[in-house]
Amino acid sequence: MNSQLTIIRPHRSLFDINFSEIWRYRDLVFLFVRRDFVAQYKQTILGPLWFIIQPLLTVVMFTIVFANIAKISTSGLPPMVFYLGGTVAWTYFSTSLVKTSDTFIQNANIFGKVYFPRLAVPISIIISNFILFFIQFGLLLAIMLIYALKGIRFNISASILLIPFLLFILAGLGLGFGIIVSSLTTKYRDLRQLVAFGMQLWMYATPVIFPLSEINGKYRIFFLINPLTGVIESFRAVLLGVGELNYYYLGYDVLFMVVILTVGILLFNRIERNFMDYV
Repeated sequence: MNSQLTIIRPHRSLFDINFSEIWRYRDLVFLFVRRDFVAQYKQTILGPLWFIIQPLLTVVMFTIVFANIAKISTSGLPPMVFYLGGTVAWTYFSTSLVKTSDTFIQNANIFGKVYFPRLAVPISIIISNFILFFIQFGLLLAIMLIYALKGIRFNISASILLIPFLLFILAGLGLGFGIIVSSLTTKYRDLRQLVAFGMQLWMYATPVIFPLSEINGKYRIFFLINPLTGVIESFRAVLLGVGELNYYYLGYDVLFMVVILTVGILLFNRIERNFMDYV
């Protein structure tokens, strides 16, 4: 009888990352994707409708506060379309980061009982959030169609093909920052309390509720340092025809994503070896 022996050893170095092993466990990754998506609203009355209700409520609030009261420019677009254009992209990033940041804490019981590549969990979160993104993206397209039937024109060009690339940057940034926070919270639990608050501040430092063109002078550089600025602005530019599609900004965002994702994976790989001692 032929038998196969599998030897599981701890990582010997920070750079001992077996990506081919993650591919072999792809069926498990998609089981996690299904779990993340189904469990989110499994015991709620409205169920998956919350994927649409939440961004709509957010956009209505933004319209009342920032468009009607604060009179912040929406670059000539209907406020609902402008805010939803920024919210859809921002929500994908923020949800990916927040959920990934709980990887070790939320899955400690599973990690302590059975072996599988631990990166499978945060990767599954990034993939499951793609579903959320496409639902909300469909909502945005539907609202754009309604306004188009009313005579509002959107300057859509061939650059709309950049959307998958922009989504890839958001996914990389969300995964990188998320696994860094997840790794640190195994030892410093109070960091979990700062994530939600920090994301709110970060959103207001990103052109989600205002166009970048409204920021001039010495403060503009602080917004350009933000790696989300170029992506959000480009997302609006290619889809709605307003905003700055600047390839230098996108180049900076890609470089930032590569660095933060590399640091995140290395740190995650290091903590993975002995995280059970902390949780």
